[in-house]
Amino acid sequence: MTSKERMLCALAGEKADRLPATVHEWQDYHLQTYLGGMSIVEAFAKFGLDAEVPYSGGLKQSEAERGVGELAGMCSAAGVSSAQWRVSGEVLRADADGRAVALRIETPEGALTCKTGGDRKTTWVTEHLVKRDEDIELLAKYMPVPSVDLEQVSECYDEVGDGGILRGGVWGDQPGCWQHAACLMDINDLILACFDKPDWVHRFLGILLEKKLRFVESMAGGKFDVIETGGGASSSTLISPQLHEEFCLPYDRQLHDALHGLGFKVSYHTCGGTVGIEEHIVANGSDASETLAPTSIGGNQEPWEYAAKIGGPLALIGGLDQYSVLTDGPAERIRSKVFELFEKVGQDGGYILSLADHFFDAPVEHLQAYADAARECTY
Repeated sequence: MTSKERMLCALAGEKADRLPATVHEWQDYHLQTYLGGMSIVEAFAKFGLDAEVPYSGGLKQSEAERGVGELAGMCSAAGVSSAQWRVSGEVLRADADGRAVALRIETPEGALTCKTGGDRKTTWVTEHLVKRDEDIELLAKYMPVPSVDLEQVSECYDEVGDGGILRGGVWGDQPGCWQHAACLMDINDLILACFDKPDWVHRFLGILLEKKLRFVESMAGGKFDVIETGGGASSSTLISPQLHEEFCLPYDRQLHDALHGLGFKVSYHTCGGTVGIEEHIVANGSDASETLAPTSIGGNQEPWEYAAKIGGPLALIGGLDQYSVLTDGPAERIRSKVFELFEKVGQDGGYILSLADHFFDAPVEHLQAYADAARECTY
């Protein structure tokens, strides 16, 4: 089997020739620091891993419509401009290990501001865009929605080829509505609002859903093998199953139904706890669940415990601790953990072994040990 066939087989819930093995979002920091600047596709090929490549190409927009979101890194609202959504940015600090950017968005009814910080590894929000209840109405009225550049998607799909699958995402700081809202406002305030003013939270999520559904429409015909939705803010290590059921599930389901209507498979991301929300993840209509964070990396159950509760309707992706196992090693421990996950999670197929989330300083020899062990796990 080719890597593409192997991974599509697992996504369909079936057994491939061997256990598919990949990583979750190869970071540019690792590519530059440890792999001489090679591309994501080249990195997967180097180790003999099955590629899962996130589409990171451009969105369809003119130069006049382009915002300054690339400066901020984590503020999708600043990524697109329009006559009624005018984005400007100021670089406060440009050091590689200490970036800081201030953004301002002018609308006919007022301005919104936010700030982000960052280093060579990642970017974070230091001032949230939504600070007042009425700010979400500016999003509703004036925030533009970009569309997918299908020509670039095709080019990326062809570049991946038989080496693996191309993964798309829904526009926003995070693909899920709740998770996107958690990037636009302080998560503590958002959780409290669920109790103090739930109707306002539903209004907020509904605004984001409407815009995401418009974006999904532009994905029609795109050569994506799977679409990632969700995000870590829906994990039961952050919110309760009751909050997930009310503020995540209904919006996730509508998003997934729209994606399925275009023929796409959907993988739902919860990069933390899954205890208590297993049935919600099944009910939201996703085809796969990721990234099965083990307890050693902050999850609240082991991947095989989760797999037993799900009972088979979903494909599973993830499970390997990217820090205390992959980064720390040694090779013998990596090999042992790969075999354990194969035996306890992947024996019946429908499983793609992957890292539980991003990694940054994993030694090259540990990645090779990971790939080599997975190739020994044959069906």
